[in-house]
Amino acid sequence: MSALHLPETCGVMLLPDCTLFPHGGLPLRIFEPRYRKMLEDSLEGSAFFAVTRLLGEETRNPADCAAEVGTIGLVRASHQQEDGTSQLLLHGVIRVKFTHWHLEKPYPYATIEPLITFFEPEAQAEAAMKTLRGAVEDAIRDMPDEVKQQVMNLIHHGNEPPLLTDIVAQQFVHDPDVRQQILETDSAGKRIGMICEYLRKATGHG
Repeated sequence: MSALHLPETCGVMLLPDCTLFPHGGLPLRIFEPRYRKMLEDSLEGSAFFAVTRLLGEETRNPADCAAEVGTIGLVRASHQQEDGTSQLLLHGVIRVKFTHWHLEKPYPYATIEPLITFFEPEAQAEAAMKTLRGAVEDAIRDMPDEVKQQVMNLIHHGNEPPLLTDIVAQQFVHDPDVRQQILETDSAGKRIGMICEYLRKATGHG
């Protein structure tokens, strides 16, 4: 990710009940004039912008209405329609904290600070990932075999706890509050516990 040269500032899309995780994909239709301008500026520059959860009614200063932690993403496959709107896929790159909001632009724009996930103790990483994969397997046990195989193939791409928690949370955690809580948790170990508990409650298994 360091090779991507993350910008120090970027445009931010405020979306109600929407949380994007690193390594996840978010399809978007850009139609508001301010976000069309944001996308234009992004594509002329680094092709990055961030998304974060809108908390309640939007105000002029996002500091009053937006979650403090979101995800910066890289624009993929952007296609502008004849009416000026755009369809695109935003690929999540890394969690960021919004440290300062700049109000001079027509769209939300912030200084960002990348947030690094940790897992301790490292010697327990394999056991922790086995626990999470087991929770997913249990949650999908009533699904058709073909679907189960596709799911397990997906989560086996996660070869370290931070990556695995993001893959599983992006695909299987649907409660907006829980998603945001997981996003804001910097310990991958704590995330695993949160996700496992969510899966048990959501499926009624265990």
